[in-house]
Amino acid sequence: MKKLYSALFLNHRFFYILAGIAVLFVVGFFVPIVFYISKILLFILSLLVLVDIFILFNKTHGITVERVLPERLSNGDENKITLHTENKYAFLSHISIIEELPFQFQKRDFSFNLTLQTKERKTIHYNLKPTQRGLYNFGHINAYASTPLQLATKKYILGEEKELKCYPSFLKLRAFSFKAFTDATISYGSKKVRRIGHSLEFEQIKEYVSGDDIRTLNWKATAKRNQLMINQYVEEKSQPVYSVIDKGRAMQMHFNNISLLDYAVNSTLAISDVILRKQDKAGMLTFSKHVEDIIVAEQRNSQMHLISEALYNIKTDFSESDFSSLYAVVKRKITNRSLFILYTNFETIDGLNRQLPYLRALAKNHLLLVVFFKNTELNVLINSKSEHIQDVYDTIIAEKFMHEKKRIVKALQKYGIQSVLTEPQNLTGDTINKYLELKSRGLF
Repeated sequence: MKKLYSALFLNHRFFYILAGIAVLFVVGFFVPIVFYISKILLFILSLLVLVDIFILFNKTHGITVERVLPERLSNGDENKITLHTENKYAFLSHISIIEELPFQFQKRDFSFNLTLQTKERKTIHYNLKPTQRGLYNFGHINAYASTPLQLATKKYILGEEKELKCYPSFLKLRAFSFKAFTDATISYGSKKVRRIGHSLEFEQIKEYVSGDDIRTLNWKATAKRNQLMINQYVEEKSQPVYSVIDKGRAMQMHFNNISLLDYAVNSTLAISDVILRKQDKAGMLTFSKHVEDIIVAEQRNSQMHLISEALYNIKTDFSESDFSSLYAVVKRKITNRSLFILYTNFETIDGLNRQLPYLRALAKNHLLLVVFFKNTELNVLINSKSEHIQDVYDTIIAEKFMHEKKRIVKALQKYGIQSVLTEPQNLTGDTINKYLELKSRGLF
């Protein structure tokens, strides 16, 4: 009986009809015949409700709803969720489905209403866009079924609770990878030149010709052939590229409900995939007070998995970043010349100047690319109409901050440090384009 009580609900239609009958009872005090009609209508309503309840609860599994979830969620992307619904009653059913979504979405009334014929199946698709990494717990599916009379409703608690991990944006990997390898990235009118270098990647032994570097003479081959022979090397194809993520206070700001840190995390995953496909070595590290999550740049089958897991598990308290600690660790542990893609943010030239000595020190032994962000909310202030003196003041301050960003770019260029100033939503594409540009120019 307790189970019946918890699963039974009376619909609005029942209460509307009951209210109408109550009005007739009131009228019946003045018109006796209406009073008898009211009693007959009340009896019919009670009978219909009992019949409605009986046919609803006579079948244990009148409807089924199956939720199909992906193996994991992609942060910042539309993730497709599917519900398969079937009516097993012998009559047309009105069904209302309420999903118990993870608390991160803050939706408590996420519902679907549909009508199913006997034995009919329907599939419902909807998308969820998470805005932070972590665990997402899906609850049960609450389904409410009613007959064509729609006087009573039976509640079904279906589906299993499921916990999904939300990883950095992996759904866009294919799109960015395709973009990086299309003809659109080729500069027409340019010619590819094979650069002969002195790396450890040996190409061939060839006869000496005037102009060759005599330091590469191969004396054993010279003795055998009785003529000068030299070793020829080609520039090493696999160059180490490190994505360096600042986990400090500067990366706490949110745009479109996603923090700058998560934008950087998503970009790191995408560019690491492009780096590996371009036959370079991808690695990463993060820092705030200390340097953490170090993955040595390698080119192996498991590298993307290692980077993905490290990015998923990034945790921070957004404390002040210590660039001196970053420089010390890089100098001690990464001795080969590498490309460092540093995701950070500077709002003022003074903020850059405090860290500039460490950036210049990094740039002495490595190619440093500093990636930082435009404040897109300032565009709203700059482009809005100024109707009051306060509006004019706000516009001037916004333009000042925008000008500061341009000064930061020029300051970095002055010391030979590459930079990308981008809007958060364009971060991944702009960073990949800059990497491809640096690679085509042979700067690393």
